[in-house]
Amino acid sequence: MALTGRTALIAALGALVTGLLMPSTTGLLLVNIPLLLAILGDLVLAAPVRRLHFTRSGETSVRLDEQASAHLTVTNPAGRPLRALIRDAWPPSVLPPGGTTALTRHRLTVPGGEQRRITTALQPTRRGDHRPDRVTVRSYGPLGLAARQGHHRVPWRLRVLPPFPSRKHLPAKLARLRELDGRTSLLTRGEGTEFDSLREYVPGDDTRSIDWRATARQSSVAVRTWRPERNRHILLVLDTGRTSAGRVGDIPRLDAAMDAALLLTALAGRAGDHVGLLAYDRRVRASVQGRTAGDLLPAVVGALAPLEPELVETDARGLAAAALRTAPRHSLIVLLTTLDAAPVEEGLLPVLPQLTHRHTVLLAAVADPRIQQMTETRGTVEAVYQAAAGTRTQAERTRTADRLRRHGVTVVDATPEELAPALADAYLALKAAGRL
Repeated sequence: MALTGRTALIAALGALVTGLLMPSTTGLLLVNIPLLLAILGDLVLAAPVRRLHFTRSGETSVRLDEQASAHLTVTNPAGRPLRALIRDAWPPSVLPPGGTTALTRHRLTVPGGEQRRITTALQPTRRGDHRPDRVTVRSYGPLGLAARQGHHRVPWRLRVLPPFPSRKHLPAKLARLRELDGRTSLLTRGEGTEFDSLREYVPGDDTRSIDWRATARQSSVAVRTWRPERNRHILLVLDTGRTSAGRVGDIPRLDAAMDAALLLTALAGRAGDHVGLLAYDRRVRASVQGRTAGDLLPAVVGALAPLEPELVETDARGLAAAALRTAPRHSLIVLLTTLDAAPVEEGLLPVLPQLTHRHTVLLAAVADPRIQQMTETRGTVEAVYQAAAGTRTQAERTRTADRLRRHGVTVVDATPEELAPALADAYLALKAAGRL
């Protein structure tokens, strides 16, 4: 059986001691002088570890679950060659599955005065900023009998960005936006507040859009066309409190809310609106304001990357106050939060009039598809209880949504896969209706 790890080390030390000590005819143990000299010479000829120089290069940002490479350049200023085993330690959450040990250890030889580069493959499974630990070097002598060992700190940061899977919906939403804006041959008539142009009446047009003065000056009936407003202000408010930590399927609710926020940011930026971001629980966790259309999406992605749910109850009054300080008057405030009855009724509803008095409010919540599955189960006593629990949960969410709508709030309640396109559709509907 092969020996590995600590067992192999103990066996090697035992063999070394056995080789160094020899029994004599008098029964005493004598030192094997030639072997000892060979070991000491091998140790002396091993390249020094402290004099090595290390520099890093490679990607500084990568999307979640995508692959990246971290390069480490080793420079050997000594006059003798470096024969080394180098471990470039990274957190397990950025390494491919099963590659924690094999992918971080590298054997290489660097001649004196030269440099070599080693590469560590990375595949992050968690968002945020990740930094490597120490670089450990074991420098062997030419005989491999002895080695020097030390470590270096070589700083680097890899920012893992949200994955943005809803990007696939962006072309369809942009096409809908162009229809609202009157830039396609279809000329879908928007109902915004900015006058665009006059055109000839066609059957099916709203008779309220007829411009009677223009009709009187020509032989055909003229109708007014409108385009959605531009340069409107939108504030995305992410609730990062304890409810955002709940997992729906394979991801936390916060990650699903981030995906929806990114799609809306990309869409609103292309529509010519000003978009801001605020992440809050008991204090401001992230903020993006005053960005131009060109760097808006990268700024929002960078701000969302290190966010993690905080296991505290969200301060609704503080959230409302922060939103009011940040959003200009007559903004669209998009609350990405929970639709659970207790947090909404005890926290959000008392402060909601402060927001709806000055702004248009849209609330988006992540629904658990498991609840719908529970309501459809039958056949056993346990399944009936599950169906009753699921039906009760759905009824509570419906009542909570109805209470919010009575306060003038537009509510979007959808599963993680459907939340982003549903939120984008709600934004387009508000824009078409001239409510921004």
